[in-house]
Amino acid sequence: MMNKIFLKPGKEKAVVRHHPWIFSGAIDTVMGDPDNGSSVQVFDSKKNFLGTGAFSPYSQIRVRMWSFDNEEIDQTFFEKRIDVSIKRRLYLMKKYDDSAWRLIHAESDQIPGLIVDQYNDVLVIQILSSGSEYHRNTIVDALKKITGLNNIYERSDLDVRKIEGLKERTGPISGKIPHEILIKEGGHQFIVDLENSQKTGFYLDQRINRRIVSDYCMDKAVLNVFSFTGGFSIYAAGRNAKNVVSLDSSNDALELAKRNHTLNGFTDNGHEWIEGDAFQLLRKMRDQNKKFDVVILDPPKFAPTAAHVDKAARAYKDINLLGFKLLNPAGILVTFSCSGGLNEGLFQKIVSDAALDAGAYATILEKLNQGPDHPVSLNFPEGAYLKGLICLKN
Repeated sequence: MMNKIFLKPGKEKAVVRHHPWIFSGAIDTVMGDPDNGSSVQVFDSKKNFLGTGAFSPYSQIRVRMWSFDNEEIDQTFFEKRIDVSIKRRLYLMKKYDDSAWRLIHAESDQIPGLIVDQYNDVLVIQILSSGSEYHRNTIVDALKKITGLNNIYERSDLDVRKIEGLKERTGPISGKIPHEILIKEGGHQFIVDLENSQKTGFYLDQRINRRIVSDYCMDKAVLNVFSFTGGFSIYAAGRNAKNVVSLDSSNDALELAKRNHTLNGFTDNGHEWIEGDAFQLLRKMRDQNKKFDVVILDPPKFAPTAAHVDKAARAYKDINLLGFKLLNPAGILVTFSCSGGLNEGLFQKIVSDAALDAGAYATILEKLNQGPDHPVSLNFPEGAYLKGLICLKN
């Protein structure tokens, strides 16, 4: 018999609106002794059934909702959810001649804690919650059946697993997994290191933004900070940027960026790769009075949760201030935050303050966000983690 939880009076409102998270403070009673990740039935204080979720005794997010209907959480359940998620993306796959996609985006695709990215005929999965961990084997079987793919690699190596009481795990699950894989995106080719690169291997969430930003790079001097394996840099070179400087702290990432540069037929002339700490190198460039027409800032996650916002805000302000300082008059600053704990309004304020401190007047030309294969559910605004601004320095 499934264990049950009962919510405190008034705490059912978010669940009734189909928000997938129930925090520990909303729970009045736990009936039974549910294992980490096992399913529990959820009831309001008047014993009305609200749905079924995965129980996580170690996390402040105590329950992640699987369903708001009375249904079994079995392989058939996951097959249906996976099938719907893939069909949701078919129009994108027809629109763009790319070979890498996010197929499942966790809560926004109604499979909490599960990320699935497809690189050609290889699926890379990340399991981030105890509920998806509990059903791991069932999920893998469902993925194989619905996609018809057998090559599956796991990258469950994010810190959030510790909060869920889970250990990190990486490695092949089934099929043949190459160390590197060659994907195509936007008419370009990229080498993806499935085992060692950040995220699942490539920043698929920036797919549309790379296209948009490249339009501002024609005949321009471009600085790409936190360049990783050169996504924005390759697109800039493809739009005949005058020169591109790619800056990253990882030598491995820069070496892969160089290979991607050569792979796409670009010469080293007009392109420079610099390894080092972004803050230190930008200060050095400022002191040397170096200037660029376009500065792209795509830093790592400074604020994974709201608890880190104050510290992250200082880092975002510093990096954006330096970015404005390095711009020529009428230069373009492209700046991003992938921190879920930092909302769009605060991010815009931080960039505004950075411009003021840099002695610059700036206007927003475009607002950017994650690509449509990383959807945001109307019932789960927390899914809108990627925020971007294209600013003109007047």
